[in-house]
Amino acid sequence: MRAWLLTIALLPAAYAAHLPLSERISTDQRIAECQKAVAAEPGNAAALEDLASAYLQKMRETTDFSYVNRAEQLVTQALALQPGDLEALVLRNQIELNRHHFKTVAENIRGLVKTFPGEARLWGMLGDALMEFGDYDRAADAYGEMLRLRPGLSSYNRVAWYRFVTGDADGAIYAMRQAVHVAGAMPENLAWCLVDLGNLYFKTGKPVEAEANFQAALEVFPHYHPAFAGLGRVAAARGEIAEAIAAYGRAQAIVPLPDYAGALRDLYLEQGDTAEAARQEALLDVVDRLARANFENTDRNLAIVLADEQRHLDRALELARNELNFRQDVYTYDALAWVLYRSGKCAEAKEAMEKALVQHTPEPGFARHAAAIGACR
Repeated sequence: MRAWLLTIALLPAAYAAHLPLSERISTDQRIAECQKAVAAEPGNAAALEDLASAYLQKMRETTDFSYVNRAEQLVTQALALQPGDLEALVLRNQIELNRHHFKTVAENIRGLVKTFPGEARLWGMLGDALMEFGDYDRAADAYGEMLRLRPGLSSYNRVAWYRFVTGDADGAIYAMRQAVHVAGAMPENLAWCLVDLGNLYFKTGKPVEAEANFQAALEVFPHYHPAFAGLGRVAAARGEIAEAIAAYGRAQAIVPLPDYAGALRDLYLEQGDTAEAARQEALLDVVDRLARANFENTDRNLAIVLADEQRHLDRALELARNELNFRQDVYTYDALAWVLYRSGKCAEAKEAMEKALVQHTPEPGFARHAAAIGACR
């Protein structure tokens, strides 16, 4: 079935199709409209599902997971009104994906595709879950079926991700350009594709193209934190430290992700500002304390940042190993390998790094980690 994932490489290369501002609707406007519909007809399952979908969109934009809980309540109500409703079942599995319950999603979807074999979204979610397991061949089958049923943004961007992870950077860029071309009226969806395309360009040594796509994402969605972070990466690579700090600072002000604090800490150290670097370390510790308080013990990104900083390595190892209980993909093995290396566990690090490199993923971080681990004695 991998042949399906080669077909869109034959399509013409595409560029961003920017929609007029008048044709766009913000997620907040969408939520307000859906809330009015639910208030008018609280027993209308379709209205409940529309509002749940809008909440999930808002979560993607803000990373505020309280919207996932709100969506779940609405989906539960919708299923009570209409058991077996396809839209509600799709939303329920989207919620489970956001909670990283990948095994549950895979089991659910395998049953649902027997009843709804022509529903492309189900195949996409199955592929997503399988990618997290590291089951790339079966993920290719699922994505191929989604692409056959519904060529479009959701299938193209998944194909792009699959291609990159499995070693085809040029094919990934082709596919993501197609996703950008067909992105619809939802600003965040187009911005997401533009940022992902920018990341692909950056990782393959094309900083000019990367920067252009990050800037384009901000034109579409002005407060999109991954776009600011992308500009920060480009500036840092050019040695423009002040510009990189400013860009990462804007990203962090919107969503304080561990990756941003880690990048800022390193940039401040390079600038000689140890006080600000220490403040970023303190922020990371706050993030981890909040995670512990919420019984969240899986975070490979935080694990890598802590390993980079050579701090709290026992906690980093706990986070990485716990993540492996949910994800057995190349990124999780890379995180585990790096933490093991920083912890002085060379043999285990090499074993994990071998699993991270099995797909020849052209991820620059993998190459850096592999070089250091390979020299470990």
